[in-house]
Amino acid sequence: MHVIGTVGLPGSGKGEAATVAREEGIPVVTMGDVVRQETADRGLDPTKDHGSVAQALRDEHGPAAIAERSLPMIEDRLENHDAVLVDGLRSAVELEAFEERFGEDFTLVSIEAPFEVRAERIDARGRDAGADDGGEDLAARDERERGFGMDDAMARADVVVENTDSLEAFHDRIRAIIREGAAAADGGDPAVDDEPTEARQP
Repeated sequence: MHVIGTVGLPGSGKGEAATVAREEGIPVVTMGDVVRQETADRGLDPTKDHGSVAQALRDEHGPAAIAERSLPMIEDRLENHDAVLVDGLRSAVELEAFEERFGEDFTLVSIEAPFEVRAERIDARGRDAGADDGGEDLAARDERERGFGMDDAMARADVVVENTDSLEAFHDRIRAIIREGAAAADGGDPAVDDEPTEARQP
């Protein structure tokens, strides 16, 4: 058993990491899906009210509410798979919830890129439409994510991936991390990447 979590600001590449996991046959649990479902259950618009509902869940049920709601989804997938990727941690409190449940079988990967690079990516995929400046909405989203405590989670990551190179290079690095996690779950020796990812220094 191995659970790999990803953390990163909007546009950093978490969605691409999830794509690689699926290509490798690793199921993905997206924490945002918990919020989207709750938003729909409340009769609200997931495209407009996602952030406010995420905050409401934490206010009503504690800062680890979304992580706790995702645990049954992760455990369900682990019944038939050796590894699972959890997309989108937001805080150190959520990290602690996963560490408490999975212990050394949990690895947190921080995916990072400069603001300007992330803004270009988000503009290219048509997000944040209607902003007067391409970075305004992203800045607000960054502030919201950091308000959840994302910086603390990123600082405690086991592995850091700087996603500033080509998409192919990023995919290769994520694939190596996923295969290492799967190999650990199988009890085998992880594959050695010839371009190792940077480990977070204490």
